[in-house]
Amino acid sequence: MSGDLLADEKRKVTHMLVLTEAAAEVVKAVTSTPQAPEGSGLRITSAATESGDPGALQVAAATGPGENDQVIDAAGAHLFLEPQAAAYLEDKVLDAQVGTDGMAHFSLGLQDDGQA
Repeated sequence: MSGDLLADEKRKVTHMLVLTEAAAEVVKAVTSTPQAPEGSGLRITSAATESGDPGALQVAAATGPGENDQVIDAAGAHLFLEPQAAAYLEDKVLDAQVGTDGMAHFSLGLQDDGQA
């Protein structure tokens, strides 16, 4: 049984949020303004109260990661995940598109378990 536990722990360490190419492009577009310093990105935080929905998330532009944030760099896009949000997002895929209103719209899906 301890071998199974160790394998589960390794899986948890290696799983993290994955960005689609479209999401990386939207994140770069949102965070690459002349006013934003180098290394700026989007920070995702949990908006859940203790008894609330763990999937209640907030997204905001940030000049850098917060303390204990997980940092994800994908194709030049920077995401900063606070620990509770990172735990919720570890098996998710982030996709994005820009709507006809010019606003970025993000969506989450589950990672395919068949991927190595």
